Amino acid sequence: MPIPVIAIFDVGKTNKKLFLIDENYQIVYERSARFVETVDEDGEPCENLESLRSSVYDSLHQVSKMAEYEIKAINFSTYGASFVYLDENGEPLTPLYNYLKAYPEALKNEFYTKYGGEEQLSLQTASPVLGSLNSGLQFYRLKKERPELFAKIKYALHLPQYLSYLITGKAVADITSIGCHTHLWDFNKNQYHQWVIEEGLVAKFGTFTPADSSSACQFEGKSYQVGVGLHDSSAALIPYLANFSVPFVLLSTGTWCISLNPFNQDPLTAEELKQDCLCYMHFKGKAVKASRIFAGNEHDQQLKRIAEHYDRAAYLFKHLKFNPGLFLKLGTKVPENQFPQQEFSTTSAFGKRDLSLFKTAEEAYHQLIFDLVKQQVYSLRLILNPGVKRVFVDGGFGKNAIYMHLLAISIPDIEVYASSVSQATAIGTALSINDVWNDNPIPNDIIELKYYSFIQRTL
Repeated sequence: MPIPVIAIFDVGKTNKKLFLIDENYQIVYERSARFVETVDEDGEPCENLESLRSSVYDSLHQVSKMAEYEIKAINFSTYGASFVYLDENGEPLTPLYNYLKAYPEALKNEFYTKYGGEEQLSLQTASPVLGSLNSGLQFYRLKKERPELFAKIKYALHLPQYLSYLITGKAVADITSIGCHTHLWDFNKNQYHQWVIEEGLVAKFGTFTPADSSSACQFEGKSYQVGVGLHDSSAALIPYLANFSVPFVLLSTGTWCISLNPFNQDPLTAEELKQDCLCYMHFKGKAVKASRIFAGNEHDQQLKRIAEHYDRAAYLFKHLKFNPGLFLKLGTKVPENQFPQQEFSTTSAFGKRDLSLFKTAEEAYHQLIFDLVKQQVYSLRLILNPGVKRVFVDGGFGKNAIYMHLLAISIPDIEVYASSVSQATAIGTALSINDVWNDNPIPNDIIELKYYSFIQRTL
């Protein structure tokens, strides 16, 4: 008997993956591809859309022929902030522009002057001013700079919905993409922002469709339930929402450390926006308050500085154990009041520290982690609200014992767990349409947890 599975396309900036996931949420098959980037009309690097499209069709063609699996459903998750502009035949009219592309200053000023100013628009759309990373501004730019091309656009689809469109032929809009730092969604009114309506963009979006819905489709003579696709940050939260009802914050750590609180729907304040807070949308259409710091990047830069100063290889620090005695000594060495709190939203205190204060590389590294944790706690507190009992830390810092111990010590009123979900984005994307392909209850062991307990906190 073939194993019933769901096929998930998980498209990152670097790796494009296809997973087959069985009814117990075990990954039973995986394939990965990397494409050479192409360039847009300005010579800027961008995703090769044609390679991506071919890859979706070729991969699906191959796995659908595998006798050991029966594919019941298909869904997609991709990075956000990227539109595909389609003509009336469903063909892309432009390259898939890179969201890191510089935004013209004059056009930016014109836009914000016309629609109420940066602060007001940011508050209404729950997003900092991010240039091309606000995908709504990409679309506005296209309309203003290339009106003849704009007239040819039948649909503007965010990337996850474009991949779904390749199979279903249905143009849809999804709240996890529309609601995430796009400037398109008015969080106070819970609808498209007025500027989107006035500029005539709404007519180019697909039918607004719930993120947990699917439709029956045929591909090469076989029937599947096909989801509408999800923004990857929202998808990664779904395994936690499926397994835990007690309010929690997910601290997703990598180059950026993003704190996601799906239990805080308070509107963003101007002060929070200044400190790089924003709102995501989770797949049931609720706001997820988030704060972020560039801490993974800072860790790597400062680790290089420590490694060079003490003539040690940087990789050796990965295996350092938490040393409570060393940590207690640090407090007597470095006065804390020299670093103002409000600077924490951009960097930690460590960059200003004199390394000759520390006897050993181990001591300096403990101080680096402690400074990053203090910055992290400051960032966390921006989005914490009463009732949050747990913080789950996934990604790189979740595997760093020193970081985890110091975080547990720093927030003694909240339970701290290192958590890991193998391929969280793909698993979350499968869970979003669980009911249409899986008759089994959702397993409660999808997430691996390691608790940093009170005994450990008390040193």
